[in-house]
Amino acid sequence: MTSYRDAGVDLDGATRHVANISDAVRSTWTEDVVGAFGGFAAGIEIPSDYDNPVLMMSTDGVGTKLSLARRVGVWDGVGADLVAMCVDDLAAVGAEPLGFVDYMAVGSLRPERDTAIVRSVARACREAGCALLGGETAEHPDVMEADAVDLAGAVMGVVEKGQELGPHLVTDGDVIVGLLSPNLRSNGFSLVRVVFGDDIENHAAVFLEPSIIYSPTVLESVATGGVHAAAHITGGGIAGNLARVIPKGLGAIVDTSAWEIPAVFDLISDRGVDQNEMFSTFNMGIGFCIVVERGAANDVLAAVGRHHPTVIGRISNGGGVTLT
Repeated sequence: MTSYRDAGVDLDGATRHVANISDAVRSTWTEDVVGAFGGFAAGIEIPSDYDNPVLMMSTDGVGTKLSLARRVGVWDGVGADLVAMCVDDLAAVGAEPLGFVDYMAVGSLRPERDTAIVRSVARACREAGCALLGGETAEHPDVMEADAVDLAGAVMGVVEKGQELGPHLVTDGDVIVGLLSPNLRSNGFSLVRVVFGDDIENHAAVFLEPSIIYSPTVLESVATGGVHAAAHITGGGIAGNLARVIPKGLGAIVDTSAWEIPAVFDLISDRGVDQNEMFSTFNMGIGFCIVVERGAANDVLAAVGRHHPTVIGRISNGGGVTLT
């Protein structure tokens, strides 16, 4: 073995990969981006309408949903999964996403697959109103299987100091507005893979539906002035994530009959997963919760109408999250 190529790393292929994704990445850029494509780093100017901006960051990955995408060779939706997991965490504190970076590790470069993945990330960034500033595609021969892929991302956002959403604003009597999620998004796939085994490929079209990106709509609801807190419903389900935005001394009561649970969750529970486990693992049809001042509920419902919102609960004295 006398060369990097002999060791399994294709530098020429990496150069071609950068060329293949350049148009997709730059399609997310506005005049606020500072730097050039292909450089060591890029930046973005903070919008001028912030008086005292606070930069916020979040990072996440797609998780084991990628293993199903790998098995069936469908990659177009994974960008939405990645971007949603990051920008929707920012939306939960009321922050506007500004710049995104991704990291893709592969066993070996596969031009068609790798280009499709980055293009899907760029498409999701455009939907979120966020520039894809850069990223890294790393080839890991021998460490990863030749066709293996892992994908992670990080996003930087901004919020006006003092206007962050959170438990400090939540009060007794606030209502909880739930935004519909028609699918699993990017959570719970370790359980799904065990429950379905090899049969999972027969349901791949359903399970690989891309995540909804809630961030732009949630930020529109925040602009109404009536939002106190928000919870991105990911691993841990409604109770596990809603609890993160409720202050000590208060609790939440959620009426699980207030919305129709999508059929994909019945598909899983019919394989023997009980309802307690379903609700503690999956979003069960609610991908985002917004905690709203009672008198502002109608304005918020109108602002998030594209996500089929419904009032699913309320904040009350007590503690914890109760699902009824």
